[in-house]
Formats: sequence, C-alpha cells, structure tokens
Amino acid sequence: MPKTLILFYQEKEDDAPVINWLSELKSKNVRGFANCIARIRQLNNFGHELRRPSADYLRDGIYELRAKHRNVQYRIFYFFNGKDIAILNHAIFKKTEAISKKDIELAIQRKKKFENNPQLHTYQGEEIY
Repeated sequence: MPKTLILFYQEKEDDAPVINWLSELKSKNVRGFANCIARIRQLNNFGHELRRPSADYLRDGIYELRAKHRNVQYRIFYFFNGKDIAILNHAIFKKTEAISKKDIELAIQRKKKFENNPQLHTYQGEEIY
C-alpha cells in the first residue's frame, strides 16, 4: 500500500496557516500541541479509516480532525487529495460551542485553491510533526 502523505496548505510560499498555528501552540500549550500532533500522526496512519471520536466528515469533502486538552477543543480541517491528505485550517473553541460556518467555508475555499494549483498551495518547508 502506498504511503499517505500529509500536505499542509499554504497561501503563498512559507505561509502555511496550520504550521504557523502549531508552532505558536507549541510555545504556549505543549500538551495541546502534543495532542494535535498525535491526531495528525493518527490520520497519517489510518487515512480514510479514521473515524469518530478522532475524526468526522463535515460537508463538501471537508473533514475535521479532533483533539482536545482540558476544556479546549481543537479542530483541524482537511480533505483527501487522492491518497494524500491536505490540511487546510484550524479552529479552537470551548466544549459547549459549535464549529462556525465561517471556519468550514474557509476550509472549502482553501480546498478549491489547492485543487486548482496544488504545487502553489503545498507547504514545502520544515515539518512540524
């Protein structure tokens, strides 16, 4: 079976929103960062087979990867690009809050940009996980 790659979306060269957020999270909340990285690795290992409570389908080809630390819920939005997985954006909220439509719409917009020009929108910098 071919290895699944985790690809991170970038707006322009070396401007990858999720990479930037993970770097910041690492310096502010090491446990939250570790939980997010553990989920990304789990996604890398299981791909389409990853299900709730770790991952869930939202809509329009967008999935969410779920991590948490204490009362903070971390969501990382992604889609499947063939056998690979492209991570698009993230959201943070309290347990009682719902995912905003704005966050899902942003993921859908980035998915379209990525599909139109994967080379331009694939982060090539240093791996964070």
